[in-house]
Amino acid sequence: MNSDRFKNDSNKQNEQIANLKAQEQWNEAFKVYGRNRNEIKVDGWMDIFRDYIEVCETPIIDLGCGSGNNILYLVEKEKDVIPCDYSIVAMQNISNNFPELEVTKQFDMTKGLPFQDNFTDVVIADLSLHYFTEATTIYIINEIKRVLKPNGRLLYRVNSINDINYGAGQGKEIEHHLYETNDGKYKRFFDKDDILHFFNSSNWDVLFLQEQTMGRYGQEKVLITGAVQVKKND
Repeated sequence: MNSDRFKNDSNKQNEQIANLKAQEQWNEAFKVYGRNRNEIKVDGWMDIFRDYIEVCETPIIDLGCGSGNNILYLVEKEKDVIPCDYSIVAMQNISNNFPELEVTKQFDMTKGLPFQDNFTDVVIADLSLHYFTEATTIYIINEIKRVLKPNGRLLYRVNSINDINYGAGQGKEIEHHLYETNDGKYKRFFDKDDILHFFNSSNWDVLFLQEQTMGRYGQEKVLITGAVQVKKND
């Protein structure tokens, strides 16, 4: 895919404003929808990658952990996990629901990941990579690559361009497949060519890539689920 498909008419300041609006939205949402641990539901999407998870002996980073669905899945498998989110309220909820976790991280991914190089074998980004311009998305992906060990894996889900119930093709198109919603936030939708653009073959090996559907708030949501591995050394 040619990068000129991405026509970036926005600037960094507009993106920062959109990100702050998103943080405000999520803080309010988690005040309302913050669930007790016994109310958290695991949808099982990571079962596809259970072999990768079972052999992981490093702390697993969960970027954009939200209510803690993936945290519960990993804790039940007795894995060491570090929950991360931009929302302060989400992280407060996680700390309350999972007091056994010694480390949690609240930060803005667009400013980098607060982990050392080669920190972990697995990073999870579940519905957390589709809010940014091309340049910022590439920066975040490069940061993920930096903190992964050689041959480390990123497990992810992102919005599909077929996710019509959740805004695909709606709003002002800022750049290819990135839209500004009516309330001023950014939302990106991916096709397989987009995935291959962002996870280019010089840096990543694609292990799994599939469009899937799930139920979300009473409607069908269409996603792309995938796994990539830091390029193996020759």
